[in-house]
Amino acid sequence: MNPRHQLILTLVHQARKMSVSELSRHTGVSEVTVRNDLTALEKQGLLRRVHGSAMALETDDPDARMNINYLLKERLAERAAQLVEDGETVFIEGGSANAMLARHLALHKRVTIITISSYIAHLLKDTPAQVVLLGGLFQHQSESVVGPLTRLCIEQVHFSKAFIGVDGFHPEMGFTGRDMMRADVVNSVLAKGMTNVVITDSSKFGAIHPSQLGAPGQINVLVTDDALPAPMRAAIAAKGITLHCVAA
Repeated sequence: MNPRHQLILTLVHQARKMSVSELSRHTGVSEVTVRNDLTALEKQGLLRRVHGSAMALETDDPDARMNINYLLKERLAERAAQLVEDGETVFIEGGSANAMLARHLALHKRVTIITISSYIAHLLKDTPAQVVLLGGLFQHQSESVVGPLTRLCIEQVHFSKAFIGVDGFHPEMGFTGRDMMRADVVNSVLAKGMTNVVITDSSKFGAIHPSQLGAPGQINVLVTDDALPAPMRAAIAAKGITLHCVAA
């Protein structure tokens, strides 16, 4: 995917809906070129075209999400990787930023990675990392497993740190997710009481989704970008969460 397509995806994802004229202004190309770009991206299932605009899609597909805020997610992954020491066993849940983290760790550190994501396991197949892929009910779009068997597997494995993704954060509601079954698995991980790290960009802050992720005190560290508004930073600090920011 070329850099302009990545920029268009990021802009549409952040605004949820953006006109062709706005995209033309942000990308510095003609509206005709933008329309051609949108047609190509829609054919790939990465956004939806409506009259004169493009709309973001809510998708859990790792390849689709990987192209949104790609460079920022790389920086988030590199910062999160600094929290891991050689020889550690870590749990990495799923999602695009976590996949980048897993790849970075597998290439640069001696680690064991436990995951529910077959996408991550496949991504690491040519690396020296030891990968433990847990079982469960397979979710086709996210390429992850969920359900009672997954929770049972989580009870039987041990790790020092867990890295999870979220879909939203609100000062009163805390971290939330769109998928109830995924949230059930994440909460099983958080309940083990290890060092729990959330990796997400600042665009998720202010959003509320149906499923609660984590009880008070269960999430220890947040890795995000420095576009996080001051009120959200204060809310994170009030919850006793250590904040690490990278350049937006």
